[in-house]
Amino acid sequence: MKNTLQPGLRTAASILVDEQRVIEFLGKECHVYATPRIISDVEFTCRNYLLSHLDPGEDSVGTKVNVEHLGPALLGARVTIDVLVKAVDGRRVTFEAEVRAGADRVLAGLHERFVVDTAKVRERLLKKRAQMDAGGNGPPGPAA
Repeated sequence: MKNTLQPGLRTAASILVDEQRVIEFLGKECHVYATPRIISDVEFTCRNYLLSHLDPGEDSVGTKVNVEHLGPALLGARVTIDVLVKAVDGRRVTFEAEVRAGADRVLAGLHERFVVDTAKVRERLLKKRAQMDAGGNGPPGPAA
């Protein structure tokens, strides 16, 4: 990880709330930005920002999300995701995030990511896959 990553740095993303980001159970006129999709968009905003501060062979994984969904953003709204690097503790990076639709707050909270060596993570996951394929850690069978 480069030493350019410091608390206080900010970035933002602008996203259009499209059909794939909304819940539909309230009827066609009331499609709103779904909480899991907002969280996903916050995570990707943080990850994409981190990439510019990482060395080749590094990436990050999400480790914690603590947010509050404060209000709606309707289908077709343009939202802004603002993130602030709150803390850098070794490879652990904490972001403060806020999502707004115009002047309205949609979501606020914290997201934590951990910087990883992609080759090491891949090796660990391939070992886990081999164990699963061999029947050592597959899905549980039917309940007795």
